[in-house]
Amino acid sequence: MSSQPRPEGHHTLTPGAIVPNAAKVITFLEEAFGGKVVDRYEGPGGTVAHAEVLIDGSVFMLGDVGPGLDPMPAALSYYVEDGAAVDAAYKRAVAAGAIPLEVPRNQFYGYRSATVKDPGGNRWSICAIVEQLSLDEMHRRAAALEQ
Repeated sequence: MSSQPRPEGHHTLTPGAIVPNAAKVITFLEEAFGGKVVDRYEGPGGTVAHAEVLIDGSVFMLGDVGPGLDPMPAALSYYVEDGAAVDAAYKRAVAAGAIPLEVPRNQFYGYRSATVKDPGGNRWSICAIVEQLSLDEMHRRAAALEQ
């Protein structure tokens, strides 16, 4: 038996969410992260029954809340090239309607990150590795934070 190929942007795990305002989330993904809609099915009353948005080679699937579909927002990490790209993506996300949760800053584990919430309630951690650290160094830094 041969396996079937996956659609472009689908990986072993492909995230998805059921959210209110799915159309607004799609617009947010286009404006904030350069997302491209690759599939979309309209539901009753102008809702989004199912959509797939390709962001830098990965698909995020989403649709509107509806009968039998309770809200199920996601928590996602969006990796960018470097620390400056974290800051730029954060600014674009806020300009596109995201609620700022954490401003960009360097983390003890070697990342620069920021967190926003989109119009559907999904949390997006925008991050880049800015420092390659061993696990021992990360643990040492974490312990120093507790003191």
